[in-house]
Amino acid sequence: MKKIKKGDDVVVLAGRDKGKRGTVLRVLAKGKVLVDGVNVVKKHVRPNPNKGETGGIIEKEAPVDLSNIALFNPHAKKADRVGRKQLEDGRRVRIFRSDGEVVDVT
Repeated sequence: MKKIKKGDDVVVLAGRDKGKRGTVLRVLAKGKVLVDGVNVVKKHVRPNPNKGETGGIIEKEAPVDLSNIALFNPHAKKADRVGRKQLEDGRRVRIFRSDGEVVDVT
């Protein structure tokens, strides 16, 4: 079970966008994630008439390392570390380390 999943609300801990909050769009290989509105870069794109693409400068999210983000705890209103716990019925769930609250029951 991964500590960060698609759709999680996260806070950036380090880097140019420190303090920003966003939603995880994708979890990539090699310990990287795409977060909505965080680490936005400008990319120069050449036109490709065969595919019908117009050229120009587009803005897109670049990957952020997992070590630079933390899950947002709505109860404490701040970033929090994530742990795992096994419930009585045998299911494994993610919990917030500061207060032990369950992140999601799946």
